[in-house]
Amino acid sequence: MKHFSYERVSSPMEAAKAFERTPGARYLAGGTNLIDLMKLDIEAPQHLVDINRVGLDAIEHTSDGGLRIGALARNSDVATDERVRRDYPVLARALVSGASGQLRNRATVGGNLLQRTRCVYFYSGDLPCNKRQPGSGCAALEGISRGLAVIGGSEACIATHPSDMAVALRALDAVVETILPDGSKRALPIAELHVLPGQTPHIETVLAPGELITAIVLPKPIGGAHRYLKLRDRASYAFANVSIALIAHFDGPRLGSLRVAFGGLAPKPWRVEAAESGISSASDAANQIVDVALSGAHPTKQNEFKLSLARRALSALLMEERHRFDDNT
Repeated sequence: MKHFSYERVSSPMEAAKAFERTPGARYLAGGTNLIDLMKLDIEAPQHLVDINRVGLDAIEHTSDGGLRIGALARNSDVATDERVRRDYPVLARALVSGASGQLRNRATVGGNLLQRTRCVYFYSGDLPCNKRQPGSGCAALEGISRGLAVIGGSEACIATHPSDMAVALRALDAVVETILPDGSKRALPIAELHVLPGQTPHIETVLAPGELITAIVLPKPIGGAHRYLKLRDRASYAFANVSIALIAHFDGPRLGSLRVAFGGLAPKPWRVEAAESGISSASDAANQIVDVALSGAHPTKQNEFKLSLARRALSALLMEERHRFDDNT
């Protein structure tokens, strides 16, 4: 491990200022991703700004009936919070499906949004990876790509974003609050936080240097059925081949509204709102959504199975919820 300096701060503004005055700084919260990357020499920050004592761990109601989750709230605390379980069950289920209980006890929601890809070539220091070393190439394009992106990638990178939580937040239209070193604040729709790789896959978000996530804001509760389905190669310590965050509201026998976000398919949580409009039949919804949302897909031979898997999984979820609605009416 390379040498680095360490600083503990006590407020968000102090953290942002510490980051600004020290080149090569990184924020340290739960450390469940950063520390591993430092051990592997993938990340080599010159300075760590420990933000664990700045507060930002509360879960509070907002004035418009939503919920503000501090960026340092632990994943396990959010997943078990009574308000989250009651009003945003898709988020609770997504959080529980990620990592292990021990990791969820330490990991923070802010860090969850910023975790880096689990592409094997990103973690392999002796193979080219544009995300790890810009301009070196992408070994995945001609290599093992089974778990990688089928849409949203580029000739420079086909890595996927690993977060389960971010997929649920995309379905909920959450907002990410931040503070910058100059004291200004931003409120970013979750849809705008992550960026597609293009020719600069090492740039993963729109955050400016030193910009600190302070909270995630959920809108007022969205009614209907909340489901999160994660399909993976084994039951634990595995990332999604396909995951689906579903919020469906039935108006009698027909679909009144529908929100669908996918994980495991793209370099960011994947939701195309245009695919959700004009759908009233649960039996037709899966085909219509997948046809539109994944219309630009460019799978490899190894991961083209994800397209049919996403279609079948979404169809099964919708049929289950339709039958459950019928049974309760």
